[in-house]
Amino acid sequence: MARVATTLTPGRLVELEKIASETRRLIVEAINYAKAGHLGGPLSVTDILVALYNDVARVDPKRPSWEDRDRIILSKGHSCIALYCALALRGYLPVEETLTFDAIDSRLQGHPDMTKLPGLDMSTGSLGQGLSPGLGMALGARLLGKDFHTWVILGDGEIQEGQIWEAAFVADRFKVDNLTAILDFNKLQQFGWRRGLDGKKRDPWPSGTRPGDQFASFGWNVIECDGHDIADIVRACHQAKAHKGQPTVIIAHTIKGKGVSYMENDYNWHAKVMTAEEYQRAIDDLKRAVA
Repeated sequence: MARVATTLTPGRLVELEKIASETRRLIVEAINYAKAGHLGGPLSVTDILVALYNDVARVDPKRPSWEDRDRIILSKGHSCIALYCALALRGYLPVEETLTFDAIDSRLQGHPDMTKLPGLDMSTGSLGQGLSPGLGMALGARLLGKDFHTWVILGDGEIQEGQIWEAAFVADRFKVDNLTAILDFNKLQQFGWRRGLDGKKRDPWPSGTRPGDQFASFGWNVIECDGHDIADIVRACHQAKAHKGQPTVIIAHTIKGKGVSYMENDYNWHAKVMTAEEYQRAIDDLKRAVA
């Protein structure tokens, strides 16, 4: 497919990159304050969320229940601190509320609860269960004659769940082209990828295939992008919306722990509390990124 033009100007790109940097800082601060939560996955999905909420998706923080809004589901719900921080910077909630993450009676729990926080389209947490309701929303839009688009963000660990592929099969069956899945492909899961009895790392994708090949075999349109290049993410999303006759998956190549040097590509930072020294190093890294 030919490249699709977007309205992202150089100046706007700089603004979005600053929002992404601020989102990462808020993530690190909130996890440090709570002394609990996930870090690696939220840092890898940050740029995707910033692109969606600030450029791609049709949303309005003043009208979080607007019937014609695009739907956004973070299927990998354990990375919700990134979602909360992105929502805060978009105006859905006070930025200072991000420091209540995981506290008793906070609206910002360890997994997203759509009954507590405006702006959430689905409660998630049990992995593999976000694509099915996204498919339902997309089919609902078709039945109602609505033109909103549904975006579902998946983790590469969670697409080992069978329910993902059941939803993928049905989405192709009904040619649901108003549904786009975005795979946060950071290539690590909680304890790294499995190893055999010989201790050697085993590739999770059989016969040298990759997630895009798997989705293509289910009848999906496949687009790839750099998941840390906001302009490329926006390009891929617009290209997905323009594609007709198939659901689309965007394989966004990312780095777990992105932005904090000692966390990058280290599965040990899937969920881990920082020491005071580690927290300061993380903040220093993030400051240097925008200097």
